[in-house]
Amino acid sequence: MKPSGSPAGASPESEKELLVGGQALIEGVLMRSPGAYGIAVRRPDGSLALQRGKVTSPASRYPVLKLPVVRGGVVLFQSLFLGIRALNFSAVEAAGTQPQEGGTPEKPDSSNWAIAGSMVFGLGMGAVLFLLLPLWLTQLGERHLFGPLSGLGFNLVDGGLRALFFLAYLLIIARQKEIHRVFMYHGAEHKVVFAQEAGGPLTVEKARPQSRLHPRCGTSFLLFVVLISILVFALIPKDAPFLAKLGGRLLLVPVVGGVSYEVLRLTARRRAAPLFAAIVFPGLMLQKITTQEPTDDMLEVAIAALEEALREDGLLHEAEPDSPVDAEPAFA
Repeated sequence: MKPSGSPAGASPESEKELLVGGQALIEGVLMRSPGAYGIAVRRPDGSLALQRGKVTSPASRYPVLKLPVVRGGVVLFQSLFLGIRALNFSAVEAAGTQPQEGGTPEKPDSSNWAIAGSMVFGLGMGAVLFLLLPLWLTQLGERHLFGPLSGLGFNLVDGGLRALFFLAYLLIIARQKEIHRVFMYHGAEHKVVFAQEAGGPLTVEKARPQSRLHPRCGTSFLLFVVLISILVFALIPKDAPFLAKLGGRLLLVPVVGGVSYEVLRLTARRRAAPLFAAIVFPGLMLQKITTQEPTDDMLEVAIAALEEALREDGLLHEAEPDSPVDAEPAFA
């Protein structure tokens, strides 16, 4: 992303390209700036619970992790880890599980082991639904329905099933009331990022008319993953045993993710060109499912989250001490 200006109150050092992004939470938003994160969650009483902290990339210690394709995997796993912690925080705050006077606040189980367990479970379910099941059905179809397939035909059927499962999954969860609200916060996140890119003060009035479809969205990334996996998985011999095919796909997932990350960055920065606009278009259309029009109070939440990230990163002046929100300490 290439903002045409800097945030209101930003320091002179911030007068440069500023990449920001985010994630929708339960009644809230997580926002990321280059070196920090900010979280804002709407409590049942209407107040905001805020949390922020620094984000240090492993690439700052190990330069090899800055290499193209490799850096994508690093960013994805770091984002997944932070995203799960943010979801835990939002779940507690949105539920209004606040302490009584003199009591101890309820906190999510945000230990590293619990988060690692959630990541493993989520990745395992994803592997079953989007790797094992399509592969098994493709082999079953080849034996009993299609007949012998070429290597290209096998991967096209396998990839087509993966894309179908992905679309069906999004359509199913979008029908749930709670997920619909998360998708509204997703729309708020995108609108505020667009408003920040435009430069100047971040306000609800400025964010409201912005598009909720952003070319650097995770939804577009996942679509790239589905499509690029068809090409990368073609490296696995078609006549290999089933377990070898499955294992090969699992081993190649980081490569697929890294390549998809690079494609996403490239298309987002050059989306004005006709070729790249055409590549981005399917992902934007898919975002019509994963983002919904937000309310003004949701835009306020997204703005608060981004401002927290920018303040933690030293790119925005601190809020006034009488700010009508409650700040939480950063994750331990």
